[in-house]
Amino acid sequence: MRFAQLLSDSPRNSILIGLCFLVLLILPWLHLLPETSSLHLSAYWITLIGKIMALAMVALALDLVWGYAGILSLGHGLYFALGGYAFGMYLTRETAGTGLPDFMRFLSWTELPWYWAGTQHFWWAMALVVLVPGLVAFIFGFFAFRSKIKGVYFSIITQAMTYAAALLFFRNETGFGGNNGFTGFTTLLGYDITASSTRAVLCFTTALALLLSYLGLRYLMSQPYGRVLGAIRDSENRLQYLGYRTLWYKLSAWVLSAIIAGIAGALYVPQVGIINPGEMNPVNSIEMAVWVAAGGRGSLIGAIVGAGTINVIKTYFTVAYPEFWLLILGGLFVVVTLFLPNGIIGVLDRLKKEKE
Repeated sequence: MRFAQLLSDSPRNSILIGLCFLVLLILPWLHLLPETSSLHLSAYWITLIGKIMALAMVALALDLVWGYAGILSLGHGLYFALGGYAFGMYLTRETAGTGLPDFMRFLSWTELPWYWAGTQHFWWAMALVVLVPGLVAFIFGFFAFRSKIKGVYFSIITQAMTYAAALLFFRNETGFGGNNGFTGFTTLLGYDITASSTRAVLCFTTALALLLSYLGLRYLMSQPYGRVLGAIRDSENRLQYLGYRTLWYKLSAWVLSAIIAGIAGALYVPQVGIINPGEMNPVNSIEMAVWVAAGGRGSLIGAIVGAGTINVIKTYFTVAYPEFWLLILGGLFVVVTLFLPNGIIGVLDRLKKEKE
């Protein structure tokens, strides 16, 4: 498959999407320009852009299972947070040096828990970023899909699991920093985490990860595997009648989605400088579904557009009118559901057809 076809089915859209990703790959390096330059991006903006791109990766992950397989998850915040905690453990160990992390010394702990073993190594931490969300997703998904839990019941269970995990991580004795989580990171691979060069590399890495995730999922969805997922969404019973073992298709998509969300969490944490159980708040997972719905589920690029658009709006309203943000978010979801069932991408496609 040609690279242009991976970006979009339309040649014109391929050019536009390619240019957008090119801009995202270039923007991080503008942070390294002198502050007197008109093209210089401040630490605030480079952090905000990196944060939104990481959240767009979560939207992509959710679109894989909801937009293509028809499985609505209201608990993807769990996998995002697990990836963040896995990488946060490495950052915390690097900050603490040879001693215990500050929160453990505050609680009078004398040694690291067994599950912290090896977290001082970067590559082991990266392995955990993939393995932990993937394993949790596999165990949960296997039993849920085998039990044929579907629809709203499945969505409620995913949200309940996320809430239960948040309560677990809030406890000090679990060894994950309790309510405060992990923060106060100083270095990453020995480099100052607040240095301009480090911020630029982190933001660029996030942009590259977003691009690779998008291209990878676009390729996968263009293969027979993607068409089977679409058939599961439209009529799983008919597909089973034809002899397909839909459990393994759904489970593989679920695990892949969790892994992408975990990687997004790992990229998010060093840029915002904190990870705590608040990331597992069920409201966060509901927001993720709103991003996908607003952008246009089942299109991948729509998930990125939705995540970017809503998080830009959120950035403004949580500062200007913080008490109204949740009302605005709820109203937005209602408007999209009633009047924009195909999201922003659906509106753009309709306008394009009218012009033609």
